[in-house]
Amino acid sequence: MGLIPDDKKELLKNDFKEKLDHPVKILMFTQEIECRFCSDTRELVQELATLNDKITVEVYDFVADAQKAKEYGVDKIPALAIIGEKDYGVRIYGIPYGYELQTLIEATITVSKGKTDLTDKTKSILAEVKKPVHIQVFVSLTCNHCPVAAAVAHQLAVESDFVKADVIDGSEFPQLAQKYAVMGVPKIIINEKIEFMGAFNEDLFAEHVLLGAF
Repeated sequence: MGLIPDDKKELLKNDFKEKLDHPVKILMFTQEIECRFCSDTRELVQELATLNDKITVEVYDFVADAQKAKEYGVDKIPALAIIGEKDYGVRIYGIPYGYELQTLIEATITVSKGKTDLTDKTKSILAEVKKPVHIQVFVSLTCNHCPVAAAVAHQLAVESDFVKADVIDGSEFPQLAQKYAVMGVPKIIINEKIEFMGAFNEDLFAEHVLLGAF
């Protein structure tokens, strides 16, 4: 038995069959030593790829393939860059397990579609964003509200060419969590200057993204 339970695999096979439109490539950045969850993360995404032939996985060594990591803006591991018809800036740092498995699943589906179901109001707010915005969503594997915030951040990235969204497991990157004073999750940092905590509704999230762009 792998990391994904057999009953969950069957559900995912059906889900992916219905919802995946275009091929999705998951770039996994790892390192053989000094990376506690790298091997498990690799096993998890490779297992996910067996559930639908539209999902493929490419594994890169963070040190040996430093140029590839730089190309995709990856600066820590384990890292997942989820690429569809183009690179939408959807990233996951840390093993997406527990509640965060849902984040990986939703990100894969959203990137595959290449479009979102965000409201017209949210899309109109995003249309005003004309400068690069970097969203960081700090999560924990035991937080049931975190996948909601993560999914919205990733949808905002898919919807806007100016937005990139990282979902980060704070427990795997304690120095970052300390830097941003992450005392609870989900905590969202936008362009290093706007921050809030909790799963905001999508249009309010987009308003903060717009503020972060100025």
